[in-house]
Amino acid sequence: MSEKSTVAVYGAYGHTGRFVVNELHRRGFRTILSARGEGHGPAEESAGPRTEIRIASVETPGELDSAISGASAVINCAGPFIDTAVPLVEAAIRARIPYVDIAAEQPSVANVFAEFSRTAAEARVVVTPAMGFYGALGDVLATAAMRDWTSADDVSIAVALDSWHPTRGTRRTGERNAGTRLILTHGALERMDPPPGPPWTFPPPFGLQEVVGLALSETILISRHLRVAEVRGFLNRAPLRDLLDPATPAPVPSDKLGRSSQVFVMEVVVRNGSQQRRTVARGQDIYAVTAPIAVEAVERIVAGRASGVGVLAAGEAFDARDFLGALQSSYPGLEIRGVPFE
Repeated sequence: MSEKSTVAVYGAYGHTGRFVVNELHRRGFRTILSARGEGHGPAEESAGPRTEIRIASVETPGELDSAISGASAVINCAGPFIDTAVPLVEAAIRARIPYVDIAAEQPSVANVFAEFSRTAAEARVVVTPAMGFYGALGDVLATAAMRDWTSADDVSIAVALDSWHPTRGTRRTGERNAGTRLILTHGALERMDPPPGPPWTFPPPFGLQEVVGLALSETILISRHLRVAEVRGFLNRAPLRDLLDPATPAPVPSDKLGRSSQVFVMEVVVRNGSQQRRTVARGQDIYAVTAPIAVEAVERIVAGRASGVGVLAAGEAFDARDFLGALQSSYPGLEIRGVPFE
């Protein structure tokens, strides 16, 4: 494989960061591994002739500038993103390079749009927050389902997990993001808790599941570029017991790719009057699948294949159908249904 440009990964020592680094290397990128300096062991496992390690604090702009110097893009994998996104977006804009993160939390994503839409556009920099399982995947599935519709009455995004062994980053992010969520209702973002949903019949292997209302970063993304009156999110109840139990261990590898055995289904239903369109993603390990989502975004942006500059949602930055087709091809075991790829 021919050598590509260099991508800086902040939070490279973390669980998802390692998946991102490995995916970058698989695609031929050089990498700069960076983090706050909490420990080097996991990152050094990925170090090699195509890798540098640079420690930097988000509280020190000069260190961040040095950490991403020479990179063609930066991927932020270091949660809580409410603490790391703003300093790293600022550093990316100073360096005039694209910024991608994998934030699931609404406050960080909403803040990036509010704070940097103008400055990123003026600098001709592409900033794409929430390029992960939570966020981008639901957004591009909804965008692909819309197809030729210019508006829709509502979008429902339902997620089922057979288990959820949270990483340390997930637990820390949850602690930093308590409080009322934003939901899209009557065409506007409103601060309120998401309403509960009726039982949802998922595709196999889940079937009928009790669900709770969920409001994560896909709500923010969809509100930026799709004309939709309502966005509703749901998660089946079973994995919440794992997530809320402090004794639940972190994920452990179950295959040669380092993925856990966790199974997921994400189903998106878009309604326009009496018509419905449905798209589905089914696969293994929500943390691992985030890596090809983020890296696919970087690869397209660096190649000049993003639709515009500034802060962009996944579904407006990239052709949704083409993006999902590439994702299905690059991630073993991922199945996308309801999207015409011909």
